[in-house]
Amino acid sequence: MGTVAVLAAAVSLLGGALRGSHARSALAAPPPSSAPALAREFATGDTAAVVAGLQQRLRQNPRDAAGWALLGFAYQQRARETGDPSYYPRSEGTLRRSLRLSPDNAVALGGLGSLALSRHRFREALVLGRRALRLQPSARSYGVVGDALLELGRYDRAFAAFDTMAQLKPNVSSYARISYARELLGRPQAAIAAMRLALDAAADQPEATAWTHVQLGKLYWSVGNVRAAGAQYARALAAFPGYPYAYDGLALVQASRGHLRAAIALETRAVDAIPLPQFVGQLGDLYRARGQVAPARRQYALIGAIQRLLVANGVRTDLETALFQVDHGIRLGQALTLARRARAARPSIDGDDVLAWALARNGRCDVALGYSRRALRLGTLDALKLFHRGMIERCLGRTASGDAVLRRALALNPHFSLLWAPVARQALR
Repeated sequence: MGTVAVLAAAVSLLGGALRGSHARSALAAPPPSSAPALAREFATGDTAAVVAGLQQRLRQNPRDAAGWALLGFAYQQRARETGDPSYYPRSEGTLRRSLRLSPDNAVALGGLGSLALSRHRFREALVLGRRALRLQPSARSYGVVGDALLELGRYDRAFAAFDTMAQLKPNVSSYARISYARELLGRPQAAIAAMRLALDAAADQPEATAWTHVQLGKLYWSVGNVRAAGAQYARALAAFPGYPYAYDGLALVQASRGHLRAAIALETRAVDAIPLPQFVGQLGDLYRARGQVAPARRQYALIGAIQRLLVANGVRTDLETALFQVDHGIRLGQALTLARRARAARPSIDGDDVLAWALARNGRCDVALGYSRRALRLGTLDALKLFHRGMIERCLGRTASGDAVLRRALALNPHFSLLWAPVARQALR
């Protein structure tokens, strides 16, 4: 069976797993399914208190393997909530201690797999997830395996893992993965339908509800529905006041309407809450769009410091660093080296796309075209990937075909990039 046929078969299974199922028990990043008590504590949104309680429990019983595993998951949640990567080594230490106390501990192995995903160590995550599955099949471990396979470009197997996950535990996590699979295959309305099931599953869990509204907002944004995207981001804030991912989304909505000052204020709130590289980079781009060069440069310089901190805590950032440098014209030769290395470790459509763009920006459009074709091989409706393809075609002197692809990108999402949507419009004049 050819690749496209295999992918189609996998997604037909994903669709079947969704019908008639409306679970309400999981978080967007849930603790292990074997620990319902911790799941309830996470649902309160006070993960710091969960960490403190587990630390006290372990001081009283340092040979509690299950407690060490749960603390490892709690540290990962803290990293997600705060953007502080120093929680990753702490998580690894507690999970490995759990394994020393209980070598056949599937929960700890799955936790190490989740940690490897967070650090962008996808081959390691795949090995750990499969080891956990051999010990104890669980929805969480199928999610780890599927996520790793996805980033390694093995889409048919990844979608099959997500289908099994959804059948075992139809919850926020599994619905979100199904939604992403459908988005990758160019089915945005089906992706929205799956994410709405995730929203139903997140009922009575404020942070999970906010996260799911943000994902819905991103889906609407990706197809140019700015109004619907903004409504979802506003609902995220209503569910979980101060949610930084919602501020980040609303900043783009305001920018699309020409309200750059309001966009900067919103993005600043996101950065102040969690200084994630994508928030900081977007704040820099907003300053740049407003003609404020010095503040933009300060944000771009901060990106480098954040990336060094991530690397120091075991996170691989080659792909993200390469894309940032290529987009902003920084050390393009070095960026191409990083993109090649990233694509070797992460041979996904994103790895293909970043390498294609890095090659194009270094004047290697002939080689770039092949990688750009691979980046679009699933039929993904991604305006930025289409923009890259259009510019590569134009670089090769194929102006008519390049312009046709640029029109597709702008028709799909006229505001797909603060940096590049204006370039696409200018190219078509």
